[in-house]
Amino acid sequence: METIVVGYDSSDASKRALERAAELAEALRARLVVVSVSRSSHLSATVPVPVPERVLVPGPAGGAMSPVPILPEPESARPDATELAQRQLEQARMTLARRQVEAEYVAEVGTPAERLLEVADRHDADLLVVGSREHGLVERLLTQSVEKAVARRAHRDVLLVR
Repeated sequence: METIVVGYDSSDASKRALERAAELAEALRARLVVVSVSRSSHLSATVPVPVPERVLVPGPAGGAMSPVPILPEPESARPDATELAQRQLEQARMTLARRQVEAEYVAEVGTPAERLLEVADRHDADLLVVGSREHGLVERLLTQSVEKAVARRAHRDVLLVR
């Protein structure tokens, strides 16, 4: 085994996947490719939630409720997708700093499963490691999990880490 690709998004599941991939890479003297995929704003798979223009908050000393306007977060305050992926990779880099493993860090923007599979193909990976977590009912109904999409479509071995 020469190359292991691992998906990382700073979630607990991806942290476990990164640890397992690093253990395997050390033991097998394999190269590790850490991939962080960030969705661009127009690719978001989340269901939009309406946000009220005002909310009611208790007045002084628990008095009458008074409306307070909610200001939208300015577009300039949000990190762009590439910047978010780079931040996540920096966390992964710090985690791997204590390890004896050769690692490459790849920031991608797009659909996570598609981008992970593409990076694994591009690096001719022997193994693709992805964190797995429990999904709530709404999430299961509205979206397909990254780990299931990767496992179903990969043309290489996939390790799902719980």
